[in-house]
Amino acid sequence: MGALLTVITSVAAAREAKTDMPPFATAVDAHKAMVYSIAWQFLRDRVAADELAQDVFLQLHKNWASIQSPTHLVFWLRKVATHRAIDAARKRKAKAETSLEETDEPTVLERMHDSFLASYLKRMVSSLPEKQRSVIVLRYQEEMELEEIANVLDMKVSTVKTQIARALELLRGKVGRRLGKENVV
Repeated sequence: MGALLTVITSVAAAREAKTDMPPFATAVDAHKAMVYSIAWQFLRDRVAADELAQDVFLQLHKNWASIQSPTHLVFWLRKVATHRAIDAARKRKAKAETSLEETDEPTVLERMHDSFLASYLKRMVSSLPEKQRSVIVLRYQEEMELEEIANVLDMKVSTVKTQIARALELLRGKVGRRLGKENVV
């Protein structure tokens, strides 16, 4: 068993020496916030988002040899995290909803760092259908270009544009109804 570990370690070291790929631990440290953030946007649960991020990095470790460059690494992480988050959100939606009495009160720290507007916008985005939510999160939170989003979600660029337009229209309508106005620009 020790010889196998030595061979695996030397192959990994040789691979890292050949490319501009960072060591695995450095890659995890550099991208853990991005993966967690994507998971959080879909799940709105710290524990679930943390577990999902850990699963993504475990899958990355298993597929580390196939990662070709730092750009490929970021693309791979965004794609896997987004798809896993969508799947987890679907599973959670299928479960019974928790009543208000069963939920914990937010901590003082959470209340201090979460302004009314930010909280409202997060709720509005989280109320979007999954496809629309995913393009909005990737476009405006992760600041990805349309082509990158299309690659991550296996969509055409025109479909991404359509989904963003529909999501923004839906958000405008929800905000308009909330404010008592017909159209909000």
